[in-house]
Amino acid sequence: MSCTMLMCRSSIFFITTYFSDYIIVPAKCKGQVVRALEDRGFQFEKGAEAYVNPAARHDRNRSSTSSFGYISPSTPQPITIDELQTRTLALLERHGILPKVDDEIRLLQCAGRRNDPDGSPAGEMALQVGLTKCFLYQPHFLSLTLTESEAASLLLDRRLIPNFEPNNVLLGNKEDFLVPIMLDLQPLPLDATGIVCGVAGKLAGGLTDSPLSTAIDISYLSTARTGTVMVKENDLDQAMDALRTEEKPDVI
Repeated sequence: MSCTMLMCRSSIFFITTYFSDYIIVPAKCKGQVVRALEDRGFQFEKGAEAYVNPAARHDRNRSSTSSFGYISPSTPQPITIDELQTRTLALLERHGILPKVDDEIRLLQCAGRRNDPDGSPAGEMALQVGLTKCFLYQPHFLSLTLTESEAASLLLDRRLIPNFEPNNVLLGNKEDFLVPIMLDLQPLPLDATGIVCGVAGKLAGGLTDSPLSTAIDISYLSTARTGTVMVKENDLDQAMDALRTEEKPDVI
């Protein structure tokens, strides 16, 4: 999907929560993006108030959050996805951007319960208390997504889980952790595009010379200057092999 946005020359902010995917694009590009989605088989469902792809299956047991891409607008757009992936990794290498992993951080993707079964707001209150506890201790990693139609979606360091107990306020498998691979994108221009698509395609085994034996299930999160790719622990070595250049990445 991010590649579709790139090919129609639109920068994106892509967020995958525990429940849904959100693509945020410049208002001036809305019509162009809608046409690109429809050309790729996506249809707008009024009931869901969202675009869906009937031919695709998305596993909501695992969820992700995504980001900006980065290929300079002054650079001609790539013709193929393979070319995009090659260009993206070359861009990262040229700017000395290496993947980094903090061995102490393991992340839980989950959601908060909106209400208790009896309809009382106790679930939301317990979630707010848990989040307050997390912020008091300056967490190493915490992402919170709030929308009008869905419950809160969280991506948090597993060491923060006790702040939400014993109220059982979090939805999701509390033993299924993700490892964040961080890319410091500060050397790149703010208005560039392409990183999400290029990195995602590489990890999905999209390149013919990809070292991956199987595609990797990945999640994303981006802030203003950092891109974070998240994978399962047993996929970490394979993902790092795909993303690293001749030099080995730093491990914190």
